[in-house]
Amino acid sequence: MQTTKFGRTGLHVSKLCLGTMTFGLQCDEATSVSILDASAQGGITFLDTADGYPLGGDLTTVGQSEEIVGRWLKGRRQRFIVATKCAAPMGPDPWDRGTSRKHVLDAIDGSLRRLGTDYVDLYQLHFHDPSVPLDEALEALDAVVRSGKARYVGVSNWPAYQVARALGRSELKNLVRIDSVQPRYNLLFRTVERELLPMCEEEGIAVIPYNPLAGGFLTGKHDRRAPPPPGRFTLGNAAKVYQGRYWNDQDFDGIEALRGVAAEAGVSLATLAVRWVLSNTAVTSPIVGASRPEQLADSLAAAEQGPLPADLKQRLDDLTHPWRMVDADR
Repeated sequence: MQTTKFGRTGLHVSKLCLGTMTFGLQCDEATSVSILDASAQGGITFLDTADGYPLGGDLTTVGQSEEIVGRWLKGRRQRFIVATKCAAPMGPDPWDRGTSRKHVLDAIDGSLRRLGTDYVDLYQLHFHDPSVPLDEALEALDAVVRSGKARYVGVSNWPAYQVARALGRSELKNLVRIDSVQPRYNLLFRTVERELLPMCEEEGIAVIPYNPLAGGFLTGKHDRRAPPPPGRFTLGNAAKVYQGRYWNDQDFDGIEALRGVAAEAGVSLATLAVRWVLSNTAVTSPIVGASRPEQLADSLAAAEQGPLPADLKQRLDDLTHPWRMVDADR
């Protein structure tokens, strides 16, 4: 698999990143290991996890995804770029979450312990925490890098204006710079095209979008006339989130239109969807996931086939334009 430059940094990462939010709940450890093995065999050397994973779990399951990844990495740590995140609740106390200096400095130590490593390549704030001053969060990230516990830092689920503020504050105060963003982005959710992606291109910020397949919705396997099958759309506290995002008539109509284009192009809908994300010049490395190893095949095929021809990309851009400006809370 090809590698690509990570924003303006000197780091290079694989063109796909493996997301691990299914590990530990939707996937048991044996299945998770099979997914990691298949991913590595396919050339993916960039892994993304979070202390709050598995998605859909609770305080009894947090950290399990990192633990599974850590056990699998033993003896091969140097062959992989490892990213993790903090901010999700990790305990019952109010200081066990968010982006305060206390929590960030505690959280990185917990992640390193679970991952079985003394550093991560990328450490990210999982979401914007309005209760914490921006300078405090940035100073905590700066301390993590200066301590040698992370090489680069980034943010996930941050609006463009907060990323812009962070760039300005870090420059003013000589703090470590935000070098990546992790937004939700796919054919059915394109709001980041308005401000975030253009800003990232201009500032040299890496973009590692999650949900390129809309949690499996863009595989076309779901039926609006039937309840969601077991999986992302039914699992724990994530079910409500994913059903709210995609389980609606507008997006089912979009799937039907996209299915026809994929058939004409002679590729699966999933491969088409990932290739479309890869075709955006602002995108560095889409985060792909799976609940079974064979589900990676379509994404690996997308990386092998590369960006879409310009005319096909334009057709998809035009076709999904009604979804471009949807409310960011969807």
